[in-house]
Amino acid sequence: MKGFHFLLAVALLALASTLASASDPGPLQDFCIAINDTRTGVFVNGKFCKDPKLAKPEDFFISGLNVPGNTSNQLGSKVTLINVDKIPGLNTLGISLARVDYAPYGLNPPHTHPRATEILTVVEGTLYVGFVTSNPDNRFITKVLYPGDVFVFPVGLIHFQFNIGNTNAVAFSGLSSQNPGIITIGKAVFGSEPAINPDVLVKAFQLDKNIVNQLQSRLWPLNN
Repeated sequence: MKGFHFLLAVALLALASTLASASDPGPLQDFCIAINDTRTGVFVNGKFCKDPKLAKPEDFFISGLNVPGNTSNQLGSKVTLINVDKIPGLNTLGISLARVDYAPYGLNPPHTHPRATEILTVVEGTLYVGFVTSNPDNRFITKVLYPGDVFVFPVGLIHFQFNIGNTNAVAFSGLSSQNPGIITIGKAVFGSEPAINPDVLVKAFQLDKNIVNQLQSRLWPLNN
């Protein structure tokens, strides 16, 4: 009888350990609303899968990443993202790639990737990069990068890259999601559609309401 109780205790501990380590799969989009009638469903957490027997080389291939992005914009930068929408074979593999081009003094502005850690390597130019840790510390971790240097931006943290040289710069990033997502801080806060009530932003950022209105009028068109 004692042996039975011992085996039962071991079994319960094993079950509890299994349940404790279980978790939901990470989201691959901003949200996925549950429905009871699957006939009205549109999205899944990721993409539907092709029959593996029908796979072809083109499902795992794309060209053109050697072509510089157009940096003729207000920020002087261009991100060319290669994710599951560009290479279908990335589905479920948890990885994507980006090329980032910077004009002289171009900026990839403060942003976050809600679903991915980013590892960046500089190929050309000199980049001033950094990220800010979460509350309450809000530590600023920063470094100046040169060709061949590598820097990591942890998942979800606000980060940026700024070309501090007077020549073009190029970097490549690996991201730990097939769909990492991006939230550009200034555009999200001051350029949302519809706009956030200015009183909220005045209170949150301790800004004059006229300044908030100016920021919203300038950033909102960038979303369109």
